[in-house]
Amino acid sequence: MNPFVFNTTKSILFRFGAARELGRHAGELLGAKVLLVTDPGLRRLGLAEPAIAGLRDAGHEVTVFDAVEADPSVATVMAAVDAGLGAGATGVIGFGGGSSLDVAKVTALLLGSGQPLDEAWGVNNAKGPRLPLALVPTTSGTGSEVTPVAILTIGGDEKRGVSSPILLPDIAVLDAELTLGLPPHITAATGVDAMVHAIEAYASANPNNNPLSRSLAREALRLLGQHIATAVSDGSDVAAREGMLLGSMLAGQAFANSPVAAVHALAYPVGGIFHIPHGLSNALVLTSVLRFNRPVAAAAYAEIAADAFPHLADLPEEDRAEAFVAALQDLIGRLQMPPRLRDVNIPADALPRMAADAMKQQRLLVNNPRPVTEADALAIYKEAW
Repeated sequence: MNPFVFNTTKSILFRFGAARELGRHAGELLGAKVLLVTDPGLRRLGLAEPAIAGLRDAGHEVTVFDAVEADPSVATVMAAVDAGLGAGATGVIGFGGGSSLDVAKVTALLLGSGQPLDEAWGVNNAKGPRLPLALVPTTSGTGSEVTPVAILTIGGDEKRGVSSPILLPDIAVLDAELTLGLPPHITAATGVDAMVHAIEAYASANPNNNPLSRSLAREALRLLGQHIATAVSDGSDVAAREGMLLGSMLAGQAFANSPVAAVHALAYPVGGIFHIPHGLSNALVLTSVLRFNRPVAAAAYAEIAADAFPHLADLPEEDRAEAFVAALQDLIGRLQMPPRLRDVNIPADALPRMAADAMKQQRLLVNNPRPVTEADALAIYKEAW
């Protein structure tokens, strides 16, 4: 057995309604002056207000930074840092989807350490310390509440990451009540994103691929495969919402330690250049990447096929990998997600630029089961188009 390291969030609270009592669960940790990072849409919906009220009732001063956008920029992070400095923040809460959680992570790092962001990019370059940090996801997809990674947008279209165990929060609060109002198309996209995390973690070529990550990935696929269709069709189904939230977190723990690969690398130019949401970007290239990988990863895909799609257990093992890819494509169709790059108005003449941009994601491409050249990336995009 290869040696490995497994890091995850120190404390995880999974309970319906837990966000309303955030002051009780995380107040002592966060200190007297809390910076809550979220996005304007959630603020308009009032989703964070019970948590904010609970913190204030517990005696905390709360400063709300609610300017996080999709594919958040470095400028947004620096604005959040300025808000935290102005408030004298003693702790940070990320409340929302992956963008808000990622901004909160980097904000806590920069406030706590004073390290310039340009010195923190990449793997294990963040020095810390950071401010105390609590993360509260409102989608079931990114798993950011248990990952040591934050992704930001540079120069308008390039994705760049900070990856370090220092970014893992002190506590993750998983409250399915916050996901009940999630629209069907966001539920679908974030759910498929979580499935991609589990698939890529299981088949990752990273030397830290390990038994814990593989076990978590399989349980994540079981939960996500069981609940995603119900969560999309009936967003008020609490059991489905809880299954999706837990599955997303388990997939996050898996890929936090056995990192993702070419699906994400090729999805980043889709989101960065054309501002397609991250989960949908992954779905658009997912099956084309898996077909590319199948000559070397068929055994891994066959092993997890029936976790997500139990009916595939009846197939001979040699047929399961191909059937797994077909089942994923069928699921994307049943969830009424756009199936091809052309369906989200990406022109064919953009594919070469996207392939060149994907090559910048060597941090991810090195984890792919099969090496990916720029020509390979272009061929995958053409198949997905």
